[in-house]
Amino acid sequence: MSDIPKKPDVAIVGAGPAGLSAALWCDELGLELVLLEMENEPGGQLLWTYNKIENYLGFTASNGEEIRDRFIDQVSRRDIRPVCGVGVSAVSFDPLELNLTDGSLIKPNALIIATGVRRNIPELPGIERFKGRGLIESGKRDKALAKDKTAIVVGGGDAAFENALILSQTAKKVFLIHRREGFRARQEFIQAVNDHDQIEILTNTEVSSLNGNESLESVSIASTKSRDRSDLAAELVIFRLGVKPNSEVFGPGLELDRRGYIRTDSTCRTNLPGVYAAGDVANPLSPTISSAAGMGSTAAKSIYSWLKG
Repeated sequence: MSDIPKKPDVAIVGAGPAGLSAALWCDELGLELVLLEMENEPGGQLLWTYNKIENYLGFTASNGEEIRDRFIDQVSRRDIRPVCGVGVSAVSFDPLELNLTDGSLIKPNALIIATGVRRNIPELPGIERFKGRGLIESGKRDKALAKDKTAIVVGGGDAAFENALILSQTAKKVFLIHRREGFRARQEFIQAVNDHDQIEILTNTEVSSLNGNESLESVSIASTKSRDRSDLAAELVIFRLGVKPNSEVFGPGLELDRRGYIRTDSTCRTNLPGVYAAGDVANPLSPTISSAAGMGSTAAKSIYSWLKG
């Protein structure tokens, strides 16, 4: 698919597990498709999953990229080629038209939104400045960088506790900062962190800025109760504050929940004719690879029934 079809049966936006699965099933059902991916390569969140994956039925993988490669190998055999580096800049639903970031316009008969989610990174002084210079993305991937350093993990869920435990394997000290008293993390993670001598938990605390010169040197923190402020010396920081759905570009008309997730029925259909959603952007309850792949196939088969029925 070197040229983007102008009037495909189905436009699929997002080439993570949901989008790739939808593409596979559209091809299986004989539907002409275009698969768009805003990033420079397909895979979605699989590309920032660095831990071993053992809960996908049928096989295990050392990380998300390995599963992505298997998915790409399978769809490539059908001559399905994601169009990477091209996203949606604007959309009209009546009639259905997609303005793409490369300046082109396509008019599909149906749309599958599989844009996934992104990490929730707060807009704080120093965030942009220290990307790659102290602000890290993954404890698993960047564990070696923490050797003999002080690291800060911000968050209160499973991911925050897991990253604190991973970084503590090499760091001399890890601070786990959470703005509330209680945690969302599972009890086994909480217990493991509480039992770890190198990890210190700071509750009722917020990060207000990242500080330093050429690289991160400290993090400013404030009590959520007293508002007392102080600086905490650290060379590394990672935020694990949940995720946000990538639904903004689809604008008014599409029904969302209060957090921005797309509402669908059991067939992945939205409130708009011909518009479907699959994967994490429409599934805050079960954001898993298995659920995403299943929703992708469901959306494709639902569209086939709608177009041919």
